[in-house]
Amino acid sequence: MTAVDARRARREGRGATGREPATRLPAPRGPVTATLFDRLTRPPDDSPIPLDVTGAELGDDDFQLALFACYELHYQGFDDVDERWEWAPPLLAARMELERRFEETLAAAVPRPPLDGPVEVRRALRELTADDDGPSLSAFLSRRAGLEQFREFVIHRSIYHLKEADPHTWAIPRLRGRPKAALVEIQADEYGGGRAERMHSELFRATMRGLGLDDSYGAHLGRVPGITLAISNAMSLFGLHRRLRGALIGHLAALEMTSSLPNRRYAIGLRRLGGDDTAALFYDEHVQADAVHEQIACHDLCENFAAEHPWLAGDVLYGAACALRLERLWAEYVLGRWDAGLTSLRHP
Repeated sequence: MTAVDARRARREGRGATGREPATRLPAPRGPVTATLFDRLTRPPDDSPIPLDVTGAELGDDDFQLALFACYELHYQGFDDVDERWEWAPPLLAARMELERRFEETLAAAVPRPPLDGPVEVRRALRELTADDDGPSLSAFLSRRAGLEQFREFVIHRSIYHLKEADPHTWAIPRLRGRPKAALVEIQADEYGGGRAERMHSELFRATMRGLGLDDSYGAHLGRVPGITLAISNAMSLFGLHRRLRGALIGHLAALEMTSSLPNRRYAIGLRRLGGDDTAALFYDEHVQADAVHEQIACHDLCENFAAEHPWLAGDVLYGAACALRLERLWAEYVLGRWDAGLTSLRHP
């Protein structure tokens, strides 16, 4: 690597070898993560990992970070965690307890939407995604946000967007026929049609660099609150359990069906703050792609899946409702902090 390449790599958050910087466990946020991280930084053994999450709330920092760390071992992992932990029985048992509590908090926060029958899934999804009277974070970012607020927004979103599409891809081997083909069509676009530079995660990295942010994977994990982590944890929960495959595709449909207008607003806001076309390309891409994906996700994926698996039709709507509710809670949190003149991140 030349000196010029090394300087560019440093600006882009990579080491002198061109590899990603080490992704390490963040600092613990309480007794649950303190116990969990202490074990994960040592070699796996067979002794139990006692985690008490009794009474943990949906947005609890300690609880959500612990669950996120367990799930991350199925994605890129952490450099300071032995990869054998991924399937170590004590960790799976501990994760089961975290997931049990997470499912309880989701059920308390998200009532299951009514459904007349599997043939009504498309109509029900459209009604569910149209019925959104929550605060409009996208409108604020379009018209009023300052540069530091937009940077905070992007940091929150980096937790998911740097692995964009990966949680929903877990559904592919669990589907068949037309629903499977529909999901593959959507995911192929998310992964840039086989071109690395067009992958949505890579387009988002360009947005981060345009805002002067570290674009390396996991760089901002220690800065985001529990409600941000809950958004990603719901995707992983649905994705890693075959019994929740209906909720997973409903979750994806809700994202696709509510994405085009907000992304148009994000692009407007970023350009208003001086962002160039390269930085805004991620949002521009989603305005067009998600308008197409909306139809595929609603009809070809969810409606056909519900027709083939009528006993899971309610799960499709529940997954969509979870996506919408978590987004609303997160937007309320962020806007509430900004209205109070405070940062929405854990550390300035």
